[in-house]
Formats: sequence, structure tokens, C-alpha cells
Amino acid sequence: MEQSKSAIVIGGSLGGLLAANMLYRAGWDVHVYERVSEALEGRGAGIVTHPELMTALEMAGVVIDETIGISVQERVTLRLDGTMELKQPLPQVLTAWGRLYSVLKSAFPEDRYHNGKQLVSVSQDAHGVTASFSDGTATAASLLVAADGVRSVVRNSLLPQTTPKYAGYVAWRGLVEESALSARTLQELFPFFAFGLPPQEQMIAYPVAGKNNSVIPGTRRFNFVWYRPAEEHATLKDMLTDSSGKVWHDGIPPPLIRPSILSQTRRAAHDVLAPQFAEVVEKTESLFFQPIFDLESSQLAFGRIALLGDAAFVARPHCGMGVTKAGGDAVALVRALSDASGVSSALKAYDNQRRPFGEFIVGHARALGAYMQAQLLTDHEREMAERYRSTEAVMRETAVSPMAMADETLKP
Repeated sequence: MEQSKSAIVIGGSLGGLLAANMLYRAGWDVHVYERVSEALEGRGAGIVTHPELMTALEMAGVVIDETIGISVQERVTLRLDGTMELKQPLPQVLTAWGRLYSVLKSAFPEDRYHNGKQLVSVSQDAHGVTASFSDGTATAASLLVAADGVRSVVRNSLLPQTTPKYAGYVAWRGLVEESALSARTLQELFPFFAFGLPPQEQMIAYPVAGKNNSVIPGTRRFNFVWYRPAEEHATLKDMLTDSSGKVWHDGIPPPLIRPSILSQTRRAAHDVLAPQFAEVVEKTESLFFQPIFDLESSQLAFGRIALLGDAAFVARPHCGMGVTKAGGDAVALVRALSDASGVSSALKAYDNQRRPFGEFIVGHARALGAYMQAQLLTDHEREMAERYRSTEAVMRETAVSPMAMADETLKP
């Protein structure tokens, strides 16, 4: 390995913190640069954990105990009238973005995490890589990890043709306090990983920690993701238009969603969802939506620069693998760096391992979500839409780690 073990991590969200913590524990002189000036606590919503994520968290120095999330033992699907259509055992631990951010941020030295650092450009030569920021400062190291998300500045400079592709539907999201829910919903919905499957739509919901990451019964929250088709050029454009007429093409800030759009969605919940789900949507104070995108990078390693997490691949959320994939990327990166004789050769090994996996996850998530697209454009999309339209298929594969399938698919 080269003598200099210094690293720049661009992006201080979960992927960046996973990589930074692992590098730091492996003896690297690492600093994180986050563009947002304020702390990121409180952002995000629910996260499904997988064994691969737990391994990554442990490598990042996080102690795994009962406070990491909430355990559920069963999955249920509710019919429109609120009765149970199907119940299946599937133990899982469900956590929240804020909980993972808190433990990962606490594990990393505070003086190495820098807020308000907007990246402007990166450059590299045979000796190192330099990151330049909008405040006029610059920093150099032997490695740069781009963990700056779906709109990655680093990726855009290296792969300008690689851009997110709209999937044809949006995800409405929200959290509601456990204490606000009716007795019926607390009994028939809250203890489960729950599904609602209206035609061409999908609702999933599950309990997560409450304020201050509390997992004490009575203080938790219920998280939901409700997928709905939205044609790009009319319906979605209207949804992304604020009251001043500005169109937010990459996603509208939640406070700027027009009240009429929110009211329309709450009404729709009562029309197409079971009463228990409709109650959850109705009682959610901060209701917001995100357009669903696919993103695939053709290359992850560029000399001394590596793409990681959502900067490299963005899979639709149906796999529940976003944070897990970022953790797996970080594990593979750190292990490659420990095995190789230099940064560039290590990043080539990282690319060879993680690029095929990223392509697989994006494809699998695309298949899971095909039946919710506003338009089905290919024979394969139509085939996948039929395959995953049934209750059994959705419950069997949604938010379940496809690692075993990936292992079989990716065998030479």
C-alpha cells in the first residue's frame, strides 16, 4: 500500500459516514465534507435492515443492540375493506434514518466532519486528488470517495451522460406518532410490516423509532411509503409546481407542495386504501412525495476517485437496499484498499466487484416496481409487471435482501 493513507469523503449522509468510519478505523487520515450547513439530524424516514447492513455497521464501529431498531415478526396485507388478506412470518429489524445517522455520526471524530462545504471541482494526478469548494478552500489526499448522492457533483464531472431516469411513479411518504393512532390501527396494523395493494399502486408501512430515537412502546412512530403512478409531462409536472409557478424537476421541497395536492392525496387515501392506512395518511402532519428514479453508472473507479452509494447506483426503494448497498460498497472499498498495493489498483478491484452488484440491484428493483409505472414500454417491463402483480410475490420479495439471488446471478 502507498505510504500516504489520506482520504476525502464528499457527502456526510449515511453512505459517506459508513465509508468514513470504516476508513478511519482502518488507519486512514479521513475527513468528511458535507454541502449542507446545518446538521442533518431528523431527515429521512424508515429503513429496512438486512444482515449485510448490520455487518457494515459493525465494521463502522457501531454497537448493535436492541436500540438499533424495532423488531417485527410478521407481514400482513390488508384488503380495501380493512380485513386481512394474507399473513406471513418474516422477522425483520426496522429502523429510521435518524437513528442510523446518530450512531454513525457519534462514531466519527467531530473535528473531521465539515458542514457547509459545497464541492466545485475535483482534480487528480499521479500523486493525489484535490477537492475544491465554493468557499475558496481546497484539500488534497491520496483517495477521494464520492458519496454525494443521486445528484453527485463528482459523478456529473466524470460521467456527465449518466443521469437519473424517472420511473413513472412517485412515493408519498410520512411518519405518524404511535400515540395518535386509533385502537383498531394499533392492533391491526402497527405491529406488522404491512402492505396495501390497490391496482397499479402499493402501500407499505411499518413501525420505527420515535422522537429522540425512542423504541419504548407508546413513543414510536409508524412509517409509510405509498407508490402511485404519475405521468411525467402532465401529472408529475403539476405535482412539482409550487404556488409561485416554479417547477422543481428534481423533487419539490416538502414545504412547497401545494395544499391542493396534499388534500387530493389525503382524499385518495380514503378511496383506494384500507381504513387503517387511510388513517395513517390522514394523521401524518408532514406529508411529502419523491419521484422515483433509476440510476446506473458505467464505471465506479477513476484513478484515485471512487463512486459509492447513491452516487454510483440508485435502485427503486422496493428492495429496501439503498443504505445496505452503500454499506456493502464501503466494506468492499476498505477491504480492497487493505489488499491492494496502491489506491488505483484497489479501486479497480472495487469497481469489478461492486458494479455488477449495483446493476443487479437496479434491475431487480425495476422489476419489482414495473406494475406501478404509468407506462409499460417494453416486453420485459410487461413481463415483470405481471410477475410481481400478485400479493404473494410482493410480500415475498419487497424489502427482502436479494443477496442470494445476486450471488447466483453473478456467478461466472
